Amino acid sequence: MINIREETVEFLEIEGRKTLKGVVHVSGAKNAALPLMAATLLTDEAIILNNIPYLLDVFTMKSLLEHIGIEVTELEKGKFLFRFSEVNSLEAPYELVSKMRASILVLGAMLARFHQAKVALPGGCSIGTRPVDFHLTALKKMGAQIKVEHGYIYAKAPDGLKGTVIEFPKKTVTGTENIMMAASIAEGKTVLKNAAKEPEVVDLANMLKKMGAQIEGEGTDTIVITGVKRLKGTEHTIIPDRIEAGTFAVLSALFDGNIIIENYPYQYLKYVHNILEKIGVTMVQVGRNSFVAKRLKTLYPAKIETREYPFFPTDLQAQFMTLLSVVEGVSTIRENIFENRFMHVPELRRLGANIKINNRTAVISGVKKLTGAPVKATDLRASAAMVIAGLIAEGTTRIYNIYHLDRGYEDIDSKLRTLGAEVSRGVE
Repeated sequence: MINIREETVEFLEIEGRKTLKGVVHVSGAKNAALPLMAATLLTDEAIILNNIPYLLDVFTMKSLLEHIGIEVTELEKGKFLFRFSEVNSLEAPYELVSKMRASILVLGAMLARFHQAKVALPGGCSIGTRPVDFHLTALKKMGAQIKVEHGYIYAKAPDGLKGTVIEFPKKTVTGTENIMMAASIAEGKTVLKNAAKEPEVVDLANMLKKMGAQIEGEGTDTIVITGVKRLKGTEHTIIPDRIEAGTFAVLSALFDGNIIIENYPYQYLKYVHNILEKIGVTMVQVGRNSFVAKRLKTLYPAKIETREYPFFPTDLQAQFMTLLSVVEGVSTIRENIFENRFMHVPELRRLGANIKINNRTAVISGVKKLTGAPVKATDLRASAAMVIAGLIAEGTTRIYNIYHLDRGYEDIDSKLRTLGAEVSRGVE
């Protein structure tokens, strides 16, 4: 007889249709924190990072850096000191990389600084393929010797990395960040064409420049990096998380603008605001960096296409789908970034949403209400969509696989309870 070991599963339970109002604070950006933490490998001097969010991915990166040889000290909440001590290992092992694909970000820094690295292949991803080929091709062009076998990337650059011209076939955020870090202490000039323009890429460039790197063109399609011999320590504050901010903007709109969002990065969400305006929602400033989402009495359906920054982010697609699922009329969302990012659709249907999928386009016919049901979070941003849906649904919603939520939303239960939500965690 086969013994089946029962494992406990954590869930989030939400009693819907509670009145939400109050103030919520946007945390530091996960997608900025991870590359900034990886950049601490580039210097012997101390780096202090402020506004670090307490997330699973962040603590996985902390563990990876400590494994390599960085001493990490928590100075106060959200403020950490990173200082390289000595090389413990030049390997990013599978057990850490498998938890977080962004672990690949240590490859460029390790190769440039120590001239070798062994990094586990990130493996599959539930929302679609994110090949590291672009990273490897670029590093080879810079003089690295790379082979991939036994599930690992083995990289060497005995003579160091050399500057060159690199044109990415497709925009890649982590690819741009990885090569920008490597190029900052490589020999000569590196030109990155078709570079990613995301605010998180710019934040990394800003910190590297404070460390002494020579970088021009960040935030545009072409970034030019002139390598320097060494980088120094610095202190840097991580930008607010625009995806968390956009998630709370949707929530504020659904609760009649009674949720004030603090530390709101308005400048990073201009395209998202254009979509909100079409739906009937306006972001109104009520403080220095505080905004509310004011809505018209009637909301309108919309057409959305995900694209790279500065356009509509794929990371807000699921949250907007939840909003549009209760807007009268027919809306469409086309997903252009990841080929498998509609896995939350069956879960929204369980709550009563009327959504059909045609290849990469979701057709959403608005319903009057959602009703609570057991659902699962299929990825990080889908988990946020399930939370929003549970908050507006009639009755009880239980969300499973909430480790996804903890990867990208800091202290979300507490933030929601402060607004008046009835949210609790449990295990079964």
